[in-house]
Order: sequence, then C-alpha cells, then structure tokens
Amino acid sequence: MIAHVGDFGLAKILSLEKGFNANESSSIIIRGTIGYAPPEYGLGNEVSTSGDIYSYGIILLEMLTGKKPVDSMFEEGLSLHSYARSALVDGSVLQIVDPMLLNKDVTEKSLISLVKIGVQCSYESPEDRPDIGTVVRELFSITIAYN
Repeated sequence: MIAHVGDFGLAKILSLEKGFNANESSSIIIRGTIGYAPPEYGLGNEVSTSGDIYSYGIILLEMLTGKKPVDSMFEEGLSLHSYARSALVDGSVLQIVDPMLLNKDVTEKSLISLVKIGVQCSYESPEDRPDIGTVVRELFSITIAYN
C-alpha cells in the first residue's frame, strides 16, 4: 500500500473543473474535510500553512492510533487531539497506539515523541502550533535518537 498526501492545490484544480472562479476567496471555495480541516477554516479564515500543520497533526495521530477523527467515539467534546493529549498526560500512550505498530523495533519513547508532535500540530489555536521547520527538526531528531 502506498500513501499519497495532497494539498488544497488539488481542490482548486477540481473547483476550476466545476466552474468556480479561482480568484475568489479560498475560504469560500474550500472548507476541507471534516475532522482534518482546522477549526479556523470553519470560521471563514483563509487557507494557511498553519492549517496544513493542523491537518498533518491529525493525520499523524490517525496513523499512530488507527482511529479517524470522525470515529463515533469522538463525540460529546472528545476529539482525536484530546484523546492523544490525555494519553500523554496520564502516561498511557501505549494503550492508544495502534497494536500493529507495537513490535520489537519500535520503542515506547519514539511513539510518545511522535504522539507529542501530533498533539502539538493539532492545537486548536493556530498560534499554538509549531511551524513546519520545527516539526521537521523534531522528526529528524526522533529518527536519529531511536534508530
């Protein structure tokens, strides 16, 4: 299986095919996929790199937990972000990680570090999210530390 990650540039191409004006505000045309789009897009904010960081964080948490942000367990105030954040706080990260990831080659510390990045990237406020340079440096340091 090969994963492919696209961006909102693809959405613009698709919207042009449907007759939308590409010069219109991107917040009008693009809302994003429920669960993956950052909260500020729902408020009409423009598409931003900070929004991409949020989406990346959610995708990372989904890959680590095996749970989608729209799963039925995430109702009544619980979200994939809060689920992972709570596990970090109470030290139960291994209980939320997808069992397929638990093997002798993966360390608990590396999983905790990755969940931490996913949580940081998916903070509700754009100002609280790291920039992509910080994320890349953290991922690189995890690769060096645990390989």
